[in-house]
Amino acid sequence: MRYLLHLLAVFLLISCAEKPKPEDFDLETLFEKSEGTQTPTYESVINYYQKLDSAYVSIKTYEIGQTDSGFPLTLVTYNPDRSLESEFQNNKAVRVFINNGIHPGEPDGIDATMMLMRDLASGKLETPKDIWIGAIAVYNIGGALNRNSTSRTNQNGPEAYGFRGNARNYDLNRDFIKADTYNARTFAKIYHMIEPDVLIDNHVSNGADYQYVLTHLFTQHNKLGGELGTYLNQEMHPKLEDSLNAKGWPITPYVNVFNEVPEIGFTQFMDYPRYSTGYSTLWNTLGMMVETHMLKPYKPRVEGTYVLMHEMLKIASKDRTQIKALRTHIDSTYNAGNLTGSYYPLKFETDSSDVTRFDFKGYEGERITSELTGLQRLKYNREKPFTKTVAYYNNFKTTDSVRIPKAYVIPQAWHNIIKRLKENNIKLNPIHTDTTLSAEVYHIADYDTRSSAYEGHYLHSNTSVTTTVENIDLRSGDYIVFTAQSGLRYLLETLEPAAVDSFFNWNYLDTILQQKEGFSPYVWEDKALEILKNDPQLQEAFERKKQDDAGFRESWYAQLDWLHKKSDNYEKAHLRYPIYRLN
Repeated sequence: MRYLLHLLAVFLLISCAEKPKPEDFDLETLFEKSEGTQTPTYESVINYYQKLDSAYVSIKTYEIGQTDSGFPLTLVTYNPDRSLESEFQNNKAVRVFINNGIHPGEPDGIDATMMLMRDLASGKLETPKDIWIGAIAVYNIGGALNRNSTSRTNQNGPEAYGFRGNARNYDLNRDFIKADTYNARTFAKIYHMIEPDVLIDNHVSNGADYQYVLTHLFTQHNKLGGELGTYLNQEMHPKLEDSLNAKGWPITPYVNVFNEVPEIGFTQFMDYPRYSTGYSTLWNTLGMMVETHMLKPYKPRVEGTYVLMHEMLKIASKDRTQIKALRTHIDSTYNAGNLTGSYYPLKFETDSSDVTRFDFKGYEGERITSELTGLQRLKYNREKPFTKTVAYYNNFKTTDSVRIPKAYVIPQAWHNIIKRLKENNIKLNPIHTDTTLSAEVYHIADYDTRSSAYEGHYLHSNTSVTTTVENIDLRSGDYIVFTAQSGLRYLLETLEPAAVDSFFNWNYLDTILQQKEGFSPYVWEDKALEILKNDPQLQEAFERKKQDDAGFRESWYAQLDWLHKKSDNYEKAHLRYPIYRLN
């Protein structure tokens, strides 16, 4: 709130000064001047928005936080009814958040948003009723500064552009939940300041060839869930397609294939919380990625993005009462704790029995002999366009779920996790006196780990746990985090180790996977014999395992280790998940 008050104070000072007139500035973009072949540098983008800020009261720019590049993020707001109350506290307007340049080699949204903001402010475009827009000018500043003309190997323009990796070579569209970068942490600050109803994240696709300039990648509606997911799938999605078709911009769902022809059918992309729209789903925002087609010239890609965003603004404005009511109802349900004890879906798979079919505009693909390798290759023939009915698998079913606890307990030692929660407006309740509580304790039973690096991590997957009920000792300074809050989904997706993008799977807790104390075999064997003599049940289990497991029977170390893990000498911290559940 202190930060918000500072922004508003700055706004007051600036608004008191007399503004120059729009005609005092050159507001034609480089994209327009170059007839659709060029995109501006990062510095030019910021300078352009500063001119818009000076020219129009409805446009305001803010420098917020930091990024790995050393520069702050620039948030640009369009607020047609600008006042202190309406900038960040207007509950009437539908709030649309646009993210640009997450992959700066895909700059379509950067140029389209510059023109959109100008044309709304100037009145060239009619402003939809009760709308507020916030846009990040360039999210991946480090990548935008790494400018080149070659890294987008197959892309048809512009002449020069940025690079996919950020200043530390992270793909920022894999970082929203793990938040390794300053970019992601500043994004979270802006996101929770805005509390958007709709998120638009602008990209350029790769993959198959087809007739469309535009494709859309809405967040997966089953994962979004409930009435909001139904609205997204049955109303917002078809309304956008219909409105764009009427404007002469046909659009298709994101063509999720690799080295295959689309007409065989394809599956909707599952956007887990590492992605922008997966992150926004945790806060019940209606999220979509725009994916223009890389093989189309730059000019129509930018123009299509411009039209798409304006049509989405109109839909959001028209449906604003419904959208806000749905989101308010969900938030109220979360905060009331009405979902405690019910089940929350953690994992999904494609429901192949529930298929959507639509007419797809593609090109015939042919398998021909490669002149390079002498082997079969795929080649699309643009001389053979077609319209064919394709199967689209956009319905998913739950494969794993977890009962929602009343609260989690987080020991203060796990400050890296506590910091991430605080950055996402999660309410934490510090414990003021040492105490003992009965809680559910997870023990990591099994998991897989990638054999190669992925976004700075060796990511875990297929994690499974066993559960015990234990008395846990807590110290003053530890935290109880109740799930009855707006961040319910964020808590479940990060703190439940079996969740796909949990903090456990992103290696936040890998120290529990390493056993810290061991044994000297020549000493332990004598002690193990003594333990077996005094524990007939353990002796029986030991003999049974030797009989049933040949590998165990033939390994003296495996036998000693098994007995050590059954003894009081085995450390309790090994594979014991240190975040506990209260029911």
